[in-house]
Amino acid sequence: MNSGQVIAVAAGLIIVAVIALILVGIPQPPLQPGGGAAAPGGPAALPAVEVRSYQGTDLSSVNDFHENSIKGPQYINESDYRLTVTGLTNTTDVYTYSNVLGQYPNYTKLVTLHCVEGWDVTILWEGIQVRDLIRHAGPDPRANTVVFTAHDGYTTSFPLDYLMNRDIIMAYRMNNITLPAERGYPFELVAEEKWGYKWIKWIEKIELTSNPDYRGYWEERGYSNTGDLNQSYFL
Repeated sequence: MNSGQVIAVAAGLIIVAVIALILVGIPQPPLQPGGGAAAPGGPAALPAVEVRSYQGTDLSSVNDFHENSIKGPQYINESDYRLTVTGLTNTTDVYTYSNVLGQYPNYTKLVTLHCVEGWDVTILWEGIQVRDLIRHAGPDPRANTVVFTAHDGYTTSFPLDYLMNRDIIMAYRMNNITLPAERGYPFELVAEEKWGYKWIKWIEKIELTSNPDYRGYWEERGYSNTGDLNQSYFL
């Protein structure tokens, strides 16, 4: 075969290859369900989807809540957020959002919130137990009350025993999705067996005190300090 024939054969092979690529297409990385290419380390994560039932119980939607906060929804940047556990404690603990989620066990719990306005929602909550945070800080023997403070200045309080003797969680997820800002991101207290005004959102400080008479925002305005569901919320 002379050089001219070699060139002709090579040109023919190139033409065949080009035609094959046009017809078949250039190989691409495998796609994920959301349309993106697979990450080198494994499948790409997709946003969580809200669940609406749990173990045979129908769940309320995250959109079923009524907006009644004192200053409207608070929008908190995770990188700026700090949670402080302080007061009558052996140490003052300051956490980032990821510190809280990574340092303590998380739990799920089905709890219904009852608002004094007459509506209620049943939600699958996920969070950490408040008593784990308190134990880590080391409560002083004089402490008998815990005051929670929110980003918007809202406050409410509970007897220390209520938080230490029950599985009370500080939630960061609801119905399988991260708390929306309107629902209290980064943390809302799931104050079971209490009226909704005790379910403080946007928690930034947990303070142990020796003042059982402390009154929070609504408590100063005539609401029950205990907030127990089996009693009237207004005194």
